[in-house]
Amino acid sequence: MTAKSGQQTQKFDLIVIGAGPAGASAALAASRDGLRVALVDKRQFPRDKLCGGALTGRAVSTFQRLYQKQLPEIPINTCTSMFFHGFGHDLGRDENAPPLFLGMRRALDHFLLQAAAESGARTFLGESGSLDPETNILSLANTNLMAPLVIGADGVNSATAHTLFGQAFDRQKIGFALEVEIEGNDPDRELRIDFGAADWGYGWQFPKTNGTTIGLGGLLSQNADMKAHLARYLAFLNVHEPIKPKGQFLPFGDFRTVPGKGRVLLAGDAAGLVDPITGEGIGHAMESGALAANAVRDALQRKEPDKALDFYRQSLAPMHQSLRHARLLRNLIFRPAFRGIFIKNFQRSKRLRSEYLRLMAGETEYADLMKLTARRLPGAVLRSLKPY
Repeated sequence: MTAKSGQQTQKFDLIVIGAGPAGASAALAASRDGLRVALVDKRQFPRDKLCGGALTGRAVSTFQRLYQKQLPEIPINTCTSMFFHGFGHDLGRDENAPPLFLGMRRALDHFLLQAAAESGARTFLGESGSLDPETNILSLANTNLMAPLVIGADGVNSATAHTLFGQAFDRQKIGFALEVEIEGNDPDRELRIDFGAADWGYGWQFPKTNGTTIGLGGLLSQNADMKAHLARYLAFLNVHEPIKPKGQFLPFGDFRTVPGKGRVLLAGDAAGLVDPITGEGIGHAMESGALAANAVRDALQRKEPDKALDFYRQSLAPMHQSLRHARLLRNLIFRPAFRGIFIKNFQRSKRLRSEYLRLMAGETEYADLMKLTARRLPGAVLRSLKPY
């Protein structure tokens, strides 16, 4: 593949494909380090995006470090009361939980994009094209972009990943989510997490400043009829008016151990960086985008662009290890043989619920949660836990 003949070729230090949280954070970090950045997205912003829109404490800490603000300047509902439900059982309520910040992705992503542009990144919005990974030339409709390094942050259906590997994800391991938005403020709609609302998955009800987001997600291979699961969940939550759901694939912990190829790096959902238990995606996206940008900076400073992927893999190692731990623990929650053990322990142990909330807040890690879980489980159960 070659650049389109007759078109101008614009040169940059870095091309970022996808302007969501991962791409915007990569562009922001690289621009602040003095790199010339092209930030490309096929959509115009603001645009809608299927997502619960929850910013965990971990995500907010990442945001504060990268964007140097306390919270995004968008409408946000702060919740410190959470209700856990699972497999037909009340699993307990926590009234003084670490805060969860709920907002609309349409507003959040637009804010992050604007921050990246203000930092110096040049935006190409409403533009899609083809990438030649051999030359790192991205051919758009009216121009060619060229850079020594590229970051693909174009979501779970990543065209960049498809170009590199022939497919964006493994259908046997991918998740799928459905979601509806209910307009208006209803004080009776509290924040709740429902384990098992879908098979090998969970449901969520997130009250926001201008409505409520209700959705569920689970492993696609285990849910032949996700729409039926959503219909039952909505009826359970007393939502009876017809609302057309939005659907999207969900990486759900199936991350790429090698997040890229050659001089092309993948970040966020394109690299599969979504927590399979908490659903954490925004925080991982922002963090991985910044780490990818740092790897690009370091490689260019050393005049060794081929080293960028190695630098990036090293920086992602703690996140990858955490996701491996999460995949092990997911078995305890969702395998039918262990379900009773999970329900009993989550109901009776305030400390276990507290550690789960601290995990979402970024105050602890899965390794610590696994140690606590190990003390409560028979050895035979632990030995049978394997990644799904």
